[in-house]
Amino acid sequence: MKMSHYFAEHARAYDAEIDDLASDSEGKNVLDKRLKEKRSQLDFLVMMMDDSPEMLASAFHQGFRYSSASAMDRLVSLEPDAFPAWSTLATTIQLTPWAQTLATRVLQEPTGKRFMTIAACLDYLYTRADDRGAAIEEPQDEEGNNREGRDAPDRFDEEQSEAQNSEGAGATWLEEQGFDPKPPQA
Repeated sequence: MKMSHYFAEHARAYDAEIDDLASDSEGKNVLDKRLKEKRSQLDFLVMMMDDSPEMLASAFHQGFRYSSASAMDRLVSLEPDAFPAWSTLATTIQLTPWAQTLATRVLQEPTGKRFMTIAACLDYLYTRADDRGAAIEEPQDEEGNNREGRDAPDRFDEEQSEAQNSEGAGATWLEEQGFDPKPPQA
């Protein structure tokens, strides 16, 4: 998996934020308690979503479900100005009921849709602990030239949609979650 410069920078900050929330000075696990406190401060944290997205994104920690690892891998390789519309990601990124409640508030903000994609990506990257040192990919066109600054399509292409629905993508996701690979069928 390759990350864009944006996610390479912000994933570290998100990791540090979650790690900081995880334990108290005595080393006790207090993550759930601190996440509840953070979620209760949503109106304050919304003010930080553009400058310090990891501060608000951590309130959504464990609130996303991902149906396709390959789609998420592609998404984290993009810079925010190249994100597909938040509404097109509904088949790839689902919210738990409590996270949907938070999202309803966040989506009222002018940059709320962009932020929700960022939060989902940061949480996804956190779940991919084995890929924390992933390489940074510069988006390129067909000739191999850097295409930074070009407009990206507003939704995933057909190939990406097919990958989301394929059995192989599901099997890959299960393997990435630590499950044993499915034996090949004869």
